[in-house]
Amino acid sequence: MKKTAILFPGQGSQYLAMGQDFIAQDSDAADLMHMAEEVSGFGLSKLCSEGPLEDLTRVVHLQPAMTVINLICWQQLTKAMPDFTPAWVGGHSLGEYSALHASGVLSARDTMALVTKRGELMEREGTAHPGGMRAVLGMTIEEVNAQLGSLDSNGIVVVANHNSAKQIIISGNSAGLDALSARCEGKGAKVIALPVSVANHSPLVAGAVKDFTAFMDTVDFNPPAISLLFNATAAPEKDPAGIRNIMASQIASPVRWYESVLLMIDDGVELFVELGPKKVLSGLMRKILPRKSPVQVMQADSPETMEKVIEAIRG
Repeated sequence: MKKTAILFPGQGSQYLAMGQDFIAQDSDAADLMHMAEEVSGFGLSKLCSEGPLEDLTRVVHLQPAMTVINLICWQQLTKAMPDFTPAWVGGHSLGEYSALHASGVLSARDTMALVTKRGELMEREGTAHPGGMRAVLGMTIEEVNAQLGSLDSNGIVVVANHNSAKQIIISGNSAGLDALSARCEGKGAKVIALPVSVANHSPLVAGAVKDFTAFMDTVDFNPPAISLLFNATAAPEKDPAGIRNIMASQIASPVRWYESVLLMIDDGVELFVELGPKKVLSGLMRKILPRKSPVQVMQADSPETMEKVIEAIRG
C-alpha cells in the first residue's frame, strides 16, 4: 500500500446532495446520519440533500452537517479497506474534528457533540461581534505579517489561515479587513472576500473558548492511534490533556496548514486523499507540491470516487 495521508475539509466545501449516494446505498451510512441528527438536534439529512443552501451554510447547521459527511466518507473507506491505516490524518479548521475521530481520539458521537457545540458558540460570537474573512493571493505569510505589523487602524484583523506559500486568509471586522486589504492590494496582491459571516480564527470569536473548554470536559479524549498534525501547532500531540488544550485554542488560533502539509511531504507521503465534499484541499495541495512532483492527490465523496481512491492506495 502507498504511504497515505487522509485530509478532511472544513467549512466552504459544502454543497447540496453531499454524501447522499452513500446514505442511499449503505445502511451503516444512514445509521451514522441518524446518530448525527439525534446528537445535533437538526434535520441534517434534509439540509444536506435539499437545503435550502442558506440554511445549510448557517454556522450552527454547517459544522455538524459537514462533519457527518466527512465521517461517512471515512466510514466507507475503512469498511472497504479494514486492513488500511494511513500514515497521517489531518483536517482543515472544522475538518480537524473529523481527523480526531479518524485517529481514534474521539468517538463518532462525541465528535458530533463537539462540532454541534462549536457551531452554536461560534454563531453566537459571530452575531455579537460581526466580521468576515478574505483571501490574500500572491503574498507570502511574511509579507502579509509585515503589512499587518505596520497597520495603523482601529479595526481588528489577523492572519487566520496559512494555506499555501502565497494564499493567506485574513479574518476580522470590516474596518480591519478593509485597511489590511488596501495595504496588500497596494503591494500587488489580489484580495477576495469569502462567503462567511463569522471572523473565524480571530479575537472576534475568542469569547467561545471558555464555554467550549468547559463542554470538552464532558467528553472523553483518547491518545491518537494514527499520527495527527494539529492546526494550531503544526505538530503532533499524543497526550489527551494536551490535545484538549490545543483544540480549545484552535477556535481563535491561526490554521498552520501549509506547515503541516510540508511536514507530511517531508515524511515521505506518496498519496494525499481529501475525504469529504468538494476539492478545496486538493486544489491547495496542487499549489503546495512542486511541479512534476510524484506525490498523488485525490478526493472522494461518492462511491465512484471512493473506488478510485481505494485502487490508488492499494497501488
